[in-house]
Amino acid sequence: MSRWTIFILILLLGLGLGLVYGWVVNPVSYQDTTLESLRVDYKTDYTLMVAEVYHQEGDLDWALNRLTLLEDKSPLVSVENALKFASQAEYTLPDMFLLRDLHNAIKELE
Repeated sequence: MSRWTIFILILLLGLGLGLVYGWVVNPVSYQDTTLESLRVDYKTDYTLMVAEVYHQEGDLDWALNRLTLLEDKSPLVSVENALKFASQAEYTLPDMFLLRDLHNAIKELE
């Protein structure tokens, strides 16, 4: 056998064994989790997505309902935490404006 044939056979064997291990021996088990368990960067991204929808739709009640899923003290605290992390992580200026716009809308409501 040539070296290329052995190389391809070993590559296919490794791929096959990897698939068997990942799909049969140790498959991924999914668990129900809450948004509260997310890391701060993912919470910030979630809050930014809510801010983007709020900016387009203008539905503050919808945004507040979505932010309560983060289970912080209040939606305002969620947005303040997101703003703090976003400024530390150097989010883009348009993203910061979206978060600030949502923050101001919630603050006016309270």
